[in-house]
Amino acid sequence: MKPRHKRAAIIGGGLAALSLAAYLVLNAFESNLVFFFTPSQIASGEAPKNRTFRVGGMVREGSIKRDNLTVAFVVTDSVKEVKVSYTGILPDLFREGKGVVAQGKLGDDGNFVATEVLAKHDENYMPPEAQHAMDQAKAQKTIQTLK
Repeated sequence: MKPRHKRAAIIGGGLAALSLAAYLVLNAFESNLVFFFTPSQIASGEAPKNRTFRVGGMVREGSIKRDNLTVAFVVTDSVKEVKVSYTGILPDLFREGKGVVAQGKLGDDGNFVATEVLAKHDENYMPPEAQHAMDQAKAQKTIQTLK
């Protein structure tokens, strides 16, 4: 084999290995990517049906129902609501009227089945995307009431 052919084979093999590595990294990144949706976005059908995502908002007052380790509650953005069920131990800061982000999938019945629940840790803090979504929902509600 001529040195020129060896060099071409090495470069071709290196490009193939680099392409395979890039494919595997991008595939792993896509499978671990989790999007955030508000209850209004879920009600309008923007949320994926068979994929994990996060829903965020406030826990509606009087909506928490416990049955051993299974907890059902309602997350609202002051316009729309989503029923959430979770089996496990909730964070200490989880309360009615407080902010929450739940990660899971939308069930066939339209209820959200959470695999993880995160509670807001401070009165004054809310993730920027959650705050922006809540502000948009409130503005939309104001516009609808003015009509």
